[in-house]
Amino acid sequence: MGLYYLEKNRDESALAIWEQQEPLLRKEKREQERRSVHSLLRILFGADQVLDHRSNGQPFLPHQPVHISIAHTYRFTALLIHPQKQVGVDIECLERDFFAVEQRAISERERVFLSPDRVQRGLQLGILWSAKEAIFKCLSPEGVDFARQILVEPFISDKSGNLNAHFFGKNGCEISLFLKYRIIDNHILVYVFI
Repeated sequence: MGLYYLEKNRDESALAIWEQQEPLLRKEKREQERRSVHSLLRILFGADQVLDHRSNGQPFLPHQPVHISIAHTYRFTALLIHPQKQVGVDIECLERDFFAVEQRAISERERVFLSPDRVQRGLQLGILWSAKEAIFKCLSPEGVDFARQILVEPFISDKSGNLNAHFFGKNGCEISLFLKYRIIDNHILVYVFI
């Protein structure tokens, strides 16, 4: 178990990933996730930090002036911070069956550019799902319809890349978003700053 990746930027944003190396039971997993988040916070800030959650579940650090987003898989914990911008991060294992999300979270406009090749389509669906999750975590809207309110523009999936997306609020507002993604050790990592 330990630090897998760390990227600190000039704007004081940071992306950090912790790797869990030993498989655990479900009950132990929650505790390991909590410890991995606190380990990453210690690395980023040089000391232990208090982590709290808003009523909508969004994490925040009461004693640090940063926005924070957290994502977990069985193998990785990803943490993204920025001092001014809202952030969202998601990480998913590529072994997950993303075909189930196609019917409930992908719009007709997005289905048009999906590959007919099953392997390529599965990767595209994984990237789409992770992008929508990252946007959801960033904006924290209530009752969001992933297929109708979050639209990802056409893209060609690769080992890393950029995505353009739009969030359509129920109040009629539209937010354009720019996301980054990369494939790391059979996982999809997607993140966004607004």
